Amino acid sequence: MSIAQLSGMKSSTPVIEDGRLEPIAAKVLAGERLSLEDGVALYRSPDLLALGWLANYVREKRHGDVCYFNVNRHINPTNVCVAHCKLCAFGRSPDAPGAYTFALEEIWQRAEQGLREGATEFHLVGGLHPDLPFDYFLDLIRGLKARCPGVHLKAFTMVEVGYFSRISKLSIRDTLLALKDAGVDSLPGGGAEIFHPRVRKVICDHKVSGQQWLNIARTAHQIGLRSNATMLYGHIESDEERVEHLLALRALQDETGGFVAFIPLAFHPENTGLAHLPKPTGFTDLKTMAISRLLLDNFDHIKAYWIMLTPRVAQIALRFGADDIDGTVVEEKIYHDAGATTAQFTPRAQLERLIREAGRVPVERDTLYHPIDRSKMPPPPSRPNASLSIIV
Repeated sequence: MSIAQLSGMKSSTPVIEDGRLEPIAAKVLAGERLSLEDGVALYRSPDLLALGWLANYVREKRHGDVCYFNVNRHINPTNVCVAHCKLCAFGRSPDAPGAYTFALEEIWQRAEQGLREGATEFHLVGGLHPDLPFDYFLDLIRGLKARCPGVHLKAFTMVEVGYFSRISKLSIRDTLLALKDAGVDSLPGGGAEIFHPRVRKVICDHKVSGQQWLNIARTAHQIGLRSNATMLYGHIESDEERVEHLLALRALQDETGGFVAFIPLAFHPENTGLAHLPKPTGFTDLKTMAISRLLLDNFDHIKAYWIMLTPRVAQIALRFGADDIDGTVVEEKIYHDAGATTAQFTPRAQLERLIREAGRVPVERDTLYHPIDRSKMPPPPSRPNASLSIIV
């Protein structure tokens, strides 16, 4: 049976070669929710083109040919971290070679440079520093909001929020309220990894648990802070554990509606405690993208993060369920420390070219997916002469 027969579409539509997909395809085309068993069957199917067709069907029903991107800047205040996760090549002990902590003034100056370059979002994540007080991060946010009031501050993962709560002796809710009062506008989705305890015990034993991550996200949504969500795939997790992770996110989205976008993150093993593992293949990247789109029926946006996928695979992902290619980024450290060989910056014009060549229509967005019209924005401030400082 072909998808064309199921949907009444033209006969050039690919044929489903894996019979296990036929009832799942019927559910997708009827707009029915997929189950855990459906998700596992999708992962175990080798019929990548049929998966891609189904995911693209759902993607185009929601977004047509539009593909979103933004002009953003990543800022990592410190790579000093007490967690020492096996999955991570970014974190350092305080006295390790390459350990750094930026002075607040330098972070503010980097942000002002991003503002001059047209950034509409600052994406801030970092390590769990053993000596920095919570006030350092509140002062950081206040300073950014004072200097760049029109820029959206997407700051601190659920893992960092959990750590801030611990060191400040505040509840999760009060920690999030303090961050919101300081100027945090939304939260990124990192640190989710795989929720299953078996996996977390190996790859990130000293982080918040999967259930704690979900509870922190729930609390953030309850106080009006939206967030992204992620899944780190391609290490020691099983197909079932991936699907369970996605369905846990779907259940929380049913409850709160607070997730903005989902980003599947391909594991980069180089320079980590799991360096013996192979990288995920392009086949796995595209399959995971498609399955994410099919299972997460209550998420508006699925992002193809070009930093991790490479721009070429991200282009193809725009036909496998993704409707966003992320942003200009600038100075990404976390995945480059783990062996990513992509550029750390892609200019707006190049992102638009990648999108157009994939047959999509580029639309610049803000963090919450409102389209941006540059002609109606004030000109960026001029560049002052300033020296930068760093605490090493």
